[in-house]
Amino acid sequence: MPELPEVETTRKGLIPALVGETFSKVDVRSSGLRFPFPRNLSSKIQNRRVISINRRAKYLLICLEGDLVLLIHLGMSGRMRVFIKGDKIPPIDKHDHLIFRTLCGTEVRFNDARRFGALDLVSAKKLNTHPLICDLGPEPLSESFNGTLLAERIIEKKTNIKAALLDQKTIAGIGNIYACEALYYANLSPRRAAYTIQGKRADRLASSIQGVLKAAIKAGGSSLRDFRQSDGGLGYFQHQFAVYGREGELCPRCKAANHNQGCVNRTVQNGRSTFYCSCWQR
Repeated sequence: MPELPEVETTRKGLIPALVGETFSKVDVRSSGLRFPFPRNLSSKIQNRRVISINRRAKYLLICLEGDLVLLIHLGMSGRMRVFIKGDKIPPIDKHDHLIFRTLCGTEVRFNDARRFGALDLVSAKKLNTHPLICDLGPEPLSESFNGTLLAERIIEKKTNIKAALLDQKTIAGIGNIYACEALYYANLSPRRAAYTIQGKRADRLASSIQGVLKAAIKAGGSSLRDFRQSDGGLGYFQHQFAVYGREGELCPRCKAANHNQGCVNRTVQNGRSTFYCSCWQR
């Protein structure tokens, strides 16, 4: 599933193609994804200019004149592909559920093979009370996010820290991949009880969360199965994974220490695969 870095990468790719441009129409090619598309979507956004494109957690926020916001979630396999006028445009795919067209000839296709994505059109004034947004935790890349704030969010949580990080009400935008990587760089076991991570441990974890997310965004996100950038290119952060998906291998630290036996283990927590280093994470 696209996590914060993949959504942020998508946002950055959409900005030069859409901001300042005006929608001419939307080709609605299915009734909906996770839930139905808004009725009369094309007529409601026709001739409206894109003011900005923002992100909240794993959601894209395409802000239109007239105080309207397209709220988009990419689901498990969603992607937003941009075609500029003059590009060689491929035939429409059966999973291209929405095609946004602008007056200047730009085309943006919302493709979602597994149909877990979502789109809604909401009033900007009501955005923060939208059911998909209202309970989200703080943004891990915000200036206010630090070890103190993280410690406050998890001090009463009896669950393991991996599950706490995946809870979008605790922190917004972190998914399975980046939780595993952040815990590795913070030297924390994914099995450790969340409430025990206070003080210096919380500082280390907050710092590693931000470091991993920023590195992933710089690399264009992670392309494992479905994710593609808005130009169709792959993300490259999967080549930098320290532990995720590397069961039986050496993590970077153990490799540098010339260990001769794989240190990365895999376990299942809350139905999700967790990867961690048995030597460094406690």
